[in-house]
Amino acid sequence: MRILDIGLLVLAIVLFLVGIIGCIIPGLPGSPLCWGGLLTGHFISKTSDEITWTVLIITAVVCVGVEIVNNLVPSYFTKKSGGSKAGSWGSTIGVFVGMFTGQILLIFAGPFLGALVGELIHDHSDVKKALRSALYSFLGFITGTGLRLVTAAVLVVIFARAFF
Repeated sequence: MRILDIGLLVLAIVLFLVGIIGCIIPGLPGSPLCWGGLLTGHFISKTSDEITWTVLIITAVVCVGVEIVNNLVPSYFTKKSGGSKAGSWGSTIGVFVGMFTGQILLIFAGPFLGALVGELIHDHSDVKKALRSALYSFLGFITGTGLRLVTAAVLVVIFARAFF
């Protein structure tokens, strides 16, 4: 294996790892970063025959589609539940608070708790509506995150099959 190939392999692995983390963290383009790892893998001499331009184009289109859906799903769920912008903002803030606590459970509970607090700040008189909106906001987060993680996993598998 050439030194350039080793450097590209390390870069691809870093892109995959950051991409997988980015699938959970809002604002960080998880699946496109993983696609960058796949693109980098194309230039490794051992995998260039396996990761073709056709594979790269198809996976790029899928990644763009997943990112679009990921951005539309939370607003869809918020509208479906009758939630407000405050709930959406609370959900996003909840993800970051959960992330900075270092607790895995809070990363996933953060969107729910943040949306609940946001909705209660917006209208504290209707707790039932706030709970419903928070639940839908959480479902939107889980749906988008799950879709991004599945896409990232498929890209990792394509890379691993080509490399090993």
